[in-house]
Amino acid sequence: QVQLVESGGGSVQSGGSLRLSCLLSGYTHKGYALAWFRRTPPGKEREGVAAIDSDGSTIYANSVKGRFTISQDNAKKILYLQMNNLKPEDTATYICAAEGTNVNPLLAIYNYWGQGTQVTVSS
Repeated sequence: QVQLVESGGGSVQSGGSLRLSCLLSGYTHKGYALAWFRRTPPGKEREGVAAIDSDGSTIYANSVKGRFTISQDNAKKILYLQMNNLKPEDTATYICAAEGTNVNPLLAIYNYWGQGTQVTVSS
């Protein structure tokens, strides 16, 4: 059974940093993308933040380029999101996703989703 569990969220001031982790429990699939999405107040669509495809290539939303870095530890089955120079507009629930398309991995077309971890950035 595949289960994605995020951790590392919290409250920081503008300009601060956080590193999110997503444990990919039971996930052994290869050839697909992994990604982080975020959702601001309830009812809004998930926004693709960063993704890594099966070749290791990364892609970022324009709003986070140069500030966020996605990476993975295959041995530990953990997906990371390093977030630097955080801004109040980064406040959201961050959700990891697995088994997505490599063609446009920032689209919310993934088979597995975590529950999310809250990130709050104050000015």
